[in-house]
Amino acid sequence: MKTLIVVIHPDFNNSVINKKWVESLQKYPDKFYIHLLHQVYPNENIDIKAEQKLVEQYEKIVFQFPFYWFNCPPLFKKWLDHVLTYNWAYGSKSGYQLEGKKIALAISVGIEENEFGSTERYKYSLEELLRPFELTFEYIKADYRPFFAYYGIELNSSKEWVEKSIVPYLEFLNKL
Repeated sequence: MKTLIVVIHPDFNNSVINKKWVESLQKYPDKFYIHLLHQVYPNENIDIKAEQKLVEQYEKIVFQFPFYWFNCPPLFKKWLDHVLTYNWAYGSKSGYQLEGKKIALAISVGIEENEFGSTERYKYSLEELLRPFELTFEYIKADYRPFFAYYGIELNSSKEWVEKSIVPYLEFLNKL
């Protein structure tokens, strides 16, 4: 069964790591369907029904994005606000269309992992900063899975460092 990978990156063509992840996933068209949100909706006019129909087709959905300003790109928030509608994603017997579907986040993070934490520079763990996503997906009765994060893009974007991210990302996806 294929996994839907929803890629949200406002400058995908100039991306270092997210673009490389997509190139790697494209080698497995029988395993992954890649949905580049900014390319599909360059004006951010989301086709709600089309998005709902798309996610209904998959049992495993991964949202892949760069984590910056301690959050997701704005188009992902807009997607959540507009696609996860009442009577479809939650709120009635006919709602909960994503119930039981495995949903996870795959994020590239600019800073190092050791900079997150209660006694560190950024005060909170990445898990704590991602709680709104966890709560959102639990609210709609999806099976929210642990996230994948690759840290340190601000400090190291060498070809070798980026290449090192591919195997753990593929392993993460295969374990969903």
